[in-house]
Amino acid sequence: MDIISEIERERMNELLQAGKRIDGRGFDDLRPIKIVPNIVSKAEGSAEAWLGETRVITGMKVSIGQPFPDTPNEGVVVTSAELSPIGSPSFELGPPGEQAIELARVVDRGIRHSNFIQRTKLCIAEGTHVYLLFLDIYILADHGNLIDASHLSAVATLMTSQLPKVEVDEEGNATILEEFMPLEMEAPPIALTFAKINDSIVVDPISTEELVMSTRLSITIDGDDTICSMQKSGSGTLTRQEILDCVERACQIVKKARSVLPKR
Repeated sequence: MDIISEIERERMNELLQAGKRIDGRGFDDLRPIKIVPNIVSKAEGSAEAWLGETRVITGMKVSIGQPFPDTPNEGVVVTSAELSPIGSPSFELGPPGEQAIELARVVDRGIRHSNFIQRTKLCIAEGTHVYLLFLDIYILADHGNLIDASHLSAVATLMTSQLPKVEVDEEGNATILEEFMPLEMEAPPIALTFAKINDSIVVDPISTEELVMSTRLSITIDGDDTICSMQKSGSGTLTRQEILDCVERACQIVKKARSVLPKR
């Protein structure tokens, strides 16, 4: 488990009380964002996202399968995350832990509830054949705020992905063709994470800030600038007014994050 010295903790608190952050940013400033799409040649979609020094890569594989019984005309999107020691010495090998599960669920919920992916467009033959999209998130370097970096990487992957065309014959047999088509979608959602440190709330926390935060709030905003999901973690509390302030700030900050996504 990572720790922080009392001297560094006190210095960070002094800076926050003066309206400053340990890395020189303002409370509402994101770190530089960089996205490199189509970085994995053998995947149907992929993208690498940098949020400051935090680095995440996502790959997408496509399969053909059956829909869920309660949604016979919708395709399926499955998101998973892997936190291996290559990303941070604090990550351990083995099955997904609580942090990896939370990360995958927050990214998945933001994509799903924003209707970014029109799952009805993933239907090939109602009740029998749909596209199954598997998003695999890999953390290459954790320097804080994995949720926002992973979300950017996953969204950029979907925006640059291609689906193989499929034909279904009269007997119900599916044939995957060598032709591809773009994935139909709406405007992309963006996740923005706030960390509460004592009485200060900052966006896009670095790893040092995460060590001293009492709670974290991730807000996902869809293409219509509507909140589509929220996730709070940590033992600390947020007042109603603090949550409303985070929402208002997120609606202003989201424009910068959305501007760096790939163009379709």
